[in-house]
Amino acid sequence: MPTVTTPDGAEIFYKDWGEGRPVVLAHGWPLHSDSWQVQQLFLAANGFRAIAHDRRGHGRSTQTWHGNDMDTYADDLAHLLDALDLRDVVLVGFSTGGGEVVRYLGRHGTDRVRGLVLVSAVPPFMLRTDDNPGGVPIEVFDEIRRGSLADRSQTYRDLADGPFFGGNRPGQEPSQGIRDAFWLQGLQSGHRNALECIAAFSATDFRPDLDAISAAGVATLVIHGDDDQVVPIDVGGRASAERIAGAALTVYPGAPHGITDTHARRLSTDLLSFCLEVPS
Repeated sequence: MPTVTTPDGAEIFYKDWGEGRPVVLAHGWPLHSDSWQVQQLFLAANGFRAIAHDRRGHGRSTQTWHGNDMDTYADDLAHLLDALDLRDVVLVGFSTGGGEVVRYLGRHGTDRVRGLVLVSAVPPFMLRTDDNPGGVPIEVFDEIRRGSLADRSQTYRDLADGPFFGGNRPGQEPSQGIRDAFWLQGLQSGHRNALECIAAFSATDFRPDLDAISAAGVATLVIHGDDDQVVPIDVGGRASAERIAGAALTVYPGAPHGITDTHARRLSTDLLSFCLEVPS
């Protein structure tokens, strides 16, 4: 099982498929790299080296007691890129993974990266505060925390059956397989890790990271569904696209949060088109 070892001893699992220019895919909460398997296979079959890792505390990576925060996630990603000596990378982040890749760029710079894609991503800043009045109230995240502590398995079932894939909307019928995969992947994360990750994705302010990306001129594509009930498009995609100079915004009409599954084919095609366009 391929892993890299971080300076604090955490083993970070990764899958490395195909040959060509590298595309690195960062997953959402509480999932792991298998959530990217459709897009990873498609990109690898079309001339790219597609790499997806399990964030610490998730999937097959070490369930550390410490380091369940965005700075450490970004440092782990930096360690992976350095260990594999990846260059001219296109970074792709879904949901929490969008925060991870953005914090990586803000913290470690753009030397290894040529392109960025944010998919249903949590930046610029999810939490409602005085200087972010359009954000999501903290009570929403507190309820997820309470549910996780009371019955984590059922909480993941409820998320998968409801807002994550839009199954609570008329006309949306995510398959049982998609919902089961969410539940299974979620339970493979560490309880503490997944619980603390809620604060990492909801209360981390990525606005300075986006400003740094904007100043560096990184080619950026933002993809977001306009019926995302987890990261509302005005909080996530539209706000990020407005903050990064030159960023392109692609809106999936009526799409929920989990478009890696519900819109897998279209997302794969859009990622491939962007990767082919980004200069090395």
